[in-house]
Amino acid sequence: MWPGDWPRPPVWQHNGHWQTIGAALWCRAGGPTAVRWQRTRWLTPDGDFIDIDHAVPPGAVALVVLFHGLEGSSASHYARAFAAVATQRGWGIAVPHFRGCSGEPNWAPRAYHSGDYEEVGWMLARAAQQWPMLPRVAAGVSLGGNALLRWLQEAGESAKATVRAAAAISAPVDLAAAGAAIDQGWNRLLYARHFLRTMRRKAHEKAARYPGLFDLQRALAARTLREFDDAFTAPLHGFRGVDDYWRRASAKPHLHAVRVPTLVLNARNDPFVPAASLPTPQQVSADVHLWQPARGGHVGFAEPIAPGDWRGDVAALPAQVLPWLARAAQIPLA
Repeated sequence: MWPGDWPRPPVWQHNGHWQTIGAALWCRAGGPTAVRWQRTRWLTPDGDFIDIDHAVPPGAVALVVLFHGLEGSSASHYARAFAAVATQRGWGIAVPHFRGCSGEPNWAPRAYHSGDYEEVGWMLARAAQQWPMLPRVAAGVSLGGNALLRWLQEAGESAKATVRAAAAISAPVDLAAAGAAIDQGWNRLLYARHFLRTMRRKAHEKAARYPGLFDLQRALAARTLREFDDAFTAPLHGFRGVDDYWRRASAKPHLHAVRVPTLVLNARNDPFVPAASLPTPQQVSADVHLWQPARGGHVGFAEPIAPGDWRGDVAALPAQVLPWLARAAQIPLA
């Protein structure tokens, strides 16, 4: 059973927007000491690279592979919180960066997208090669959560050879519903504009390296994620347009195909993952466990760590998710 009153955010985080923004900008992320990442570069079969940041302490008993969200990285608040809690409790953590998200433009024509299950599968296979003796679980946040779910669906029973359990956090499993939500009203000002700032810059860099792949002027003129995905993401990855991309990349229609114990965690006050778009128990397999608390925002889930703590700590999220993964995977967690 899930904690009935979780999370209990700081009092000033009184709605989904504040829980989202507060966690990203002002909350602690797992304690005062930052985890020291090591970086490894993996060369991909198509002549590109993936940068993976990892922290695997001596004697680690397991590895969690964490897939970040849209324009995220190992520096994102949730990645730092997962790293702190995992390493404190005897696990290692690895954060593969989607292409273009590690601080250096990638080399190949492709980038990344919400349904990038082939890339997720390749990353997990490489993690298994690098840490073959450690049992593995996977977690994905927002876009990374949807992409992880799509891999679990495509892999079916074979996913068990790579990971023992998985978790998707704040995943936009219905991309059309999430895209419509983020492009409207305050969401468009608070979130879409923030994402588009770096996405348009990356589109410009991609066009300089590979002219003619997509309509650069349309991508640069985009003022919504829908417009950007139609101009850039869809054509770059072989989709017929934004509607084809969002339909084929959404995880919700295929959750019945998941065969690995998987937690799907979504707050019902997430500003751009509408509660009405979330899956129901009837739409998922017996291996999928839905947790839909009333609070948490989008990848928020912060709680105070002591009376009078006004900032809160995002470590409240991995403090719930990692024990669930440990139980599902039958791996000890200190």
